[in-house]
Amino acid sequence: MAKPNVILFFTDQQRWDTLGLHGNRDGLTPNLDRLARQGTFFREATTPQPVCGPARSCIQTGQYATTTGVWRNGPGLKKGTRSLARCFREGGYRTACIGKWHLSENTGDGPVPKRNRAGYEHWLAANVVELVSGPYASVLWNEDDEPVRLPGYRVDAQTDAAIRQIGEFTTKGRKPFMMCLSFLEPHHQNTDDSYPAPHGMEDVVGQPQVPPDLQALGGSTHEHWRGYCGMIKRLDQALGRLMDALHSLGQADNTIIAFLSDHGCHFKTRNPEYKRSPHESSVRIPLALWGPGWNGGGEHTAPVSLVDLMPSLLESAGLPVPDEVEGTSFFGLTQGKPWRGAEEAFFQFGDGFLPPGRGLRTSRWKYAVTAAGDATGQSAAEAYHETHLYDLQADPYELRNLADEPSHAEVRKHFRRRLRSHCRRVESVSPKIRPAPQKESSGQRTVEYPQG
Repeated sequence: MAKPNVILFFTDQQRWDTLGLHGNRDGLTPNLDRLARQGTFFREATTPQPVCGPARSCIQTGQYATTTGVWRNGPGLKKGTRSLARCFREGGYRTACIGKWHLSENTGDGPVPKRNRAGYEHWLAANVVELVSGPYASVLWNEDDEPVRLPGYRVDAQTDAAIRQIGEFTTKGRKPFMMCLSFLEPHHQNTDDSYPAPHGMEDVVGQPQVPPDLQALGGSTHEHWRGYCGMIKRLDQALGRLMDALHSLGQADNTIIAFLSDHGCHFKTRNPEYKRSPHESSVRIPLALWGPGWNGGGEHTAPVSLVDLMPSLLESAGLPVPDEVEGTSFFGLTQGKPWRGAEEAFFQFGDGFLPPGRGLRTSRWKYAVTAAGDATGQSAAEAYHETHLYDLQADPYELRNLADEPSHAEVRKHFRRRLRSHCRRVESVSPKIRPAPQKESSGQRTVEYPQG
């Protein structure tokens, strides 16, 4: 049987609750919803680091950001890293990257030198798309570092380029391909802090429903929400066009598609910008896969993370997983096998603008700790203090922080132990975690962490 093609359909800064599968009633993602139902949907997926560069390093390596060295925006991947593209090339695949890269160190915002492309052969990308192009002025660089101006709205322009590349792969040779199609949208346009939807698309989406956290906390929601939703609507249309092209080329039944985003967006409600926080609006992301091996895989609530994506794709393509990978393949879930990873998702946050932090997420709880301000600019700290605890069943949009509630002391004690265990596993350190100061007891009963 022929090896499957693999495409990463990769959005930037897309909230989990923009999907119809998560209850969104505004019709922003009909194509994704349909395809995810056919394939495998991960309802509670998270990012290992809610910032662009660090999250992308985790996706490309299957390692956490403190291991890749890209714990903040700016550094590049270490030389010789066994990246996603290199593993697929070793398995006989052709590889291509189109769009945003954000993993090239200190080389400017445009062309990415070949040495910094992590093994991708066919190249049409920019390091930081949001600083070198606009919504209707998309500029990417090819393999020879030549600028290429792509006509149309940026999402459409990149999709056109991807379809052309897939067509070339299909007509020239029989080797399978792996493509990373990395969009900027629905990330803000950094040059003017805007969310520019295609012309007329804000009218199409009308007055979309605002999630409860944004209703309660405000931020920049009133200014940006419609444009943000319009961008997501266009991305979903692009996904439909890509699938149509695969059908036209006879590749739809032999192509694995992974739909993912690097992190979410809280619209300046949790800190002065859009991400870099331990909240669901930052760390919870959309994740679905379909195609050979993934179709009929169902819906799962296992605590999977983007750090688990690389080994999952390699296993589903029948390729070996490098020993240095820290993530756990979730491909076995599609065959009804139990989850082999940890009982909760571990994530890191803080990247130079804010102090470093660490967190855990289960289906029930979110627990996070943060270092003192003098640790800002460091990748990790020797000590953290408890700052966040949320009961996600009772408070899914995290509007009541329980970190100082005496009734939840046993829950925090459990997660202090678990978090230190994850830090030892990933960072080879066991940091001090100082309990949060407790407010005076109100006589509430103690909430114990459920066992089993």
